[in-house]
Amino acid sequence: MNQHVRDQINLLGSRRIPFLFVLDYEMRHPVVLSLDQVDTDEILYSINDISNNTVTEVPQKKLEFNYTPVSYDRYQKAFDHVQKHILHGNSFLLNLTFPSRVETNFSLKEIFYLSKARYKLWFKDQFVVFSPEIFIRTNGRKISSFPMKGTIDAKLPDARNRLLTNRKEVAEHYTIVDLIRNDLSMVAKKVRVARFQYIDRIKTNQKELLQMSSEVTGELPENYHEHLGDILFTMLPAGSITGAPKTKTLEVIQEAEQYDRGYFTGIFGMFDGKNLDSGVMIRFIEKTKDGLMYKSGGGITSQSNCAEEYEELKNKIYVPIT
Repeated sequence: MNQHVRDQINLLGSRRIPFLFVLDYEMRHPVVLSLDQVDTDEILYSINDISNNTVTEVPQKKLEFNYTPVSYDRYQKAFDHVQKHILHGNSFLLNLTFPSRVETNFSLKEIFYLSKARYKLWFKDQFVVFSPEIFIRTNGRKISSFPMKGTIDAKLPDARNRLLTNRKEVAEHYTIVDLIRNDLSMVAKKVRVARFQYIDRIKTNQKELLQMSSEVTGELPENYHEHLGDILFTMLPAGSITGAPKTKTLEVIQEAEQYDRGYFTGIFGMFDGKNLDSGVMIRFIEKTKDGLMYKSGGGITSQSNCAEEYEELKNKIYVPIT
């Protein structure tokens, strides 16, 4: 399956055919469609304001949104397992996530219509994504990735400085930037950190958050359009939602989380015939037999505190509708 999808993306890229791709975390159910094949009754996307959404008027109503997070006991058990592996040197940074039950008066499609985010996807009424995080973008031969690590409540006193000087958050950010730099070096030359630790402000239905990111860039070969599938698959799964070192960390994630991430923390994006733009599928609500589930989490390092990380998981359960 993976090689077939990889070859399909390479072919579409070499022919400069615009396409949409939705790649789940474990690459079990990847979807690749030329843009003229995308059925708006099944898939709606908005990628940096490029969208197939033709609906101009949506009923306006006040968002009702409640959640029941994963139990602290379950989270602590997984956290302790991760810390054991970090202590033994099997991982330096690991993204630990869990599903939490949510209740809302909005449908998944209404959340797609009314949420504000760089990357939005409504997929067959199975899930909706409203992600702030870029995976990779190309602009000519330039390729850029924007790892996002470090979050704080914007209303806390001196929040920006507290985020930028927090030892745990800074260490986590350095680690993920180094990982992304290594990943980019496998597909590009002249890789460098173009911007380091810049801050975005994200408005949610509950509060405002400050989010720390960096920009890592490199130079692709002239014929890179013929190898878009190779580029994507070489860098997957995304470093920001796995950790470092990636291979061993993936094993520890599976042991600790013990649930199926599905499309959550996969990637989706579009090739417009010239350039590729893609986002990481975080900020994610999924329809399940047990109701709506919101999957969220954060990076764990040796300096992490279990209670603080649990709070971060809860802070990320939001909808960017104000």
